Amino acid sequence: FDPRHYLGTHCYGFPKTGPHRLRFLLESVKDLRETLKKKGSTLVVRKGKPEDVVCDLITQLGSVTAVAFHEEVREIFEW
Repeated sequence: FDPRHYLGTHCYGFPKTGPHRLRFLLESVKDLRETLKKKGSTLVVRKGKPEDVVCDLITQLGSVTAVAFHEEVREIFEW
């Protein structure tokens, strides 16, 4: 969880993620973890900036051969 996704926006100070969306995300992650556990796997969940957390995880795991990620799509509005 990237803390920057839960702070206010730079335009109006509204939260980027409101309480209902946050609850949905937490429930979804919990469900995913439980589903993976039933299949003999696990889910690693961390809080922090991805650029720091991923690097730390790679160091901890030691035998990482590939890393996949996606970047948040940022909409640009022109008026």
